[in-house]
Amino acid sequence: MLYLLAEWLDFAGIFNLVRYQTFRTGATLITALLIGLVIGPRFINMLRVRQGKGQPIREDGPQTHLAKRGTPTMGGLMILISLVASLLIWMDLSSPFVWACLAVTAGFGLIGFMDDYDKVSKSSHKGVSGRVRLLLEFTVAGIASYIIVSQINTNLYVPFLSDVSIPLGPFYYVFAAFVIVGAGNAVNLTDGLDGLATMPVVIAAGTFALIAYLVGRADFSEYLGIPHVEGAGELAIFCGAIMGGCLAFLWFNAPPAAVFMGDTGSLALGGALGAIAVASHHEIVLGIVGGLFVMEALSVIIQVFWFKRTGKRVFRMAPIHHHFEQKGWAESTVVIRFWIVAIVLALAGLATLKLR
Repeated sequence: MLYLLAEWLDFAGIFNLVRYQTFRTGATLITALLIGLVIGPRFINMLRVRQGKGQPIREDGPQTHLAKRGTPTMGGLMILISLVASLLIWMDLSSPFVWACLAVTAGFGLIGFMDDYDKVSKSSHKGVSGRVRLLLEFTVAGIASYIIVSQINTNLYVPFLSDVSIPLGPFYYVFAAFVIVGAGNAVNLTDGLDGLATMPVVIAAGTFALIAYLVGRADFSEYLGIPHVEGAGELAIFCGAIMGGCLAFLWFNAPPAAVFMGDTGSLALGGALGAIAVASHHEIVLGIVGGLFVMEALSVIIQVFWFKRTGKRVFRMAPIHHHFEQKGWAESTVVIRFWIVAIVLALAGLATLKLR
């Protein structure tokens, strides 16, 4: 809204700052952070009163998690509120990219909310069936992919190689939907320890804020040999909102956690990262930057596949962060070491911008 106001005033005086995406990215981050910090205490108290027993804790999981019984979930709603509110204040409301990513965030957030509500109301960790969830996720991702792809070409660009792309044609719509759904579920699987998913999401969002800004600038994208996407720079503002909302949530999720993100937040944030990667034509780079999420998802796939074939487990427990807990690592040790991995992978992803 402020951008429209500044545009109406012809960006006169101090409103000239609003013209710049870098300024609005920082302003959105701070706005989302402040909103989250302000609403956090009352919001958590409301969740605690309404949920009673809080998120169900699995009996077959690490025994240290049993002490977390009674902790409310659905804290992702706090992230979504601060994210959406700050975006509406600072974004260019005419950007189809931002609206598409916002649709994924809200849609996946609603699916996650349904899952969390089912778990809390039934005091079970099962939630909504996997098939129903995937059907809903692909519906939302398909609609968003259609909006995004209508603004860009259908080429899949290969990192490390300049001007090399694979023309996917109509299959790009399916590929884009898979990226969005895959990212959403990968972050969802990572969200198993206090702060484990939140900080890597912040790191990935910060990385893609830079990528989106560079992709949206014709001069920078030509110099770096990366695809130019007109209007993609506005996604940097979206990334700023993700960072601010997550940092505010992390304030309350720091051990011992006062609230859990739940599927409401993890699905929404992962889906948002996937949509941003598609819109900025850096889908493969997301696999590098978000390599931690990929590792978590692969550990589950490998565990299930191998157990069904042999009756034996590759890991002591999946996702892989529980494997390290079962080996004796303290929760804080797992979280901090995984954060380090996320930082290294983000730097590796950024390196692809120049190594072409």
